[in-house]
Amino acid sequence: MNDIDVAELQRRLAAFAAERDWGQYHTPKNLAAALSVEASELLEIFQWLTPEQSAAVMEDPETAHRVADEVADVFAYLLQFCQVLGIDPTAALAAKVERNEKRFPLPEAPEPEDRHSSE
Repeated sequence: MNDIDVAELQRRLAAFAAERDWGQYHTPKNLAAALSVEASELLEIFQWLTPEQSAAVMEDPETAHRVADEVADVFAYLLQFCQVLGIDPTAALAAKVERNEKRFPLPEAPEPEDRHSSE
């Protein structure tokens, strides 16, 4: 796994957009729509695959490349969306995981039975 800094990626994406004067189009609404479109393009790759085929999708280099490109597009728009709205995506995810851990606790393990208690 890469140790690429999310904030650095956001800076690079912002610079890329600014150099092309695209910032005017990067409103929360437009970025949310673009994020949805890219997520749909990722879904399209899997649309008619069986569960087994979908699990093996990265074995085909051409399909693997398409999946990776769509993941990159989704991630790029998500990072841009977060930057425009001032959301720290890693902090937001950490907070959500913590809430989910409290909301969906692991079931408590049953107490082991004392085999000698009935004697």
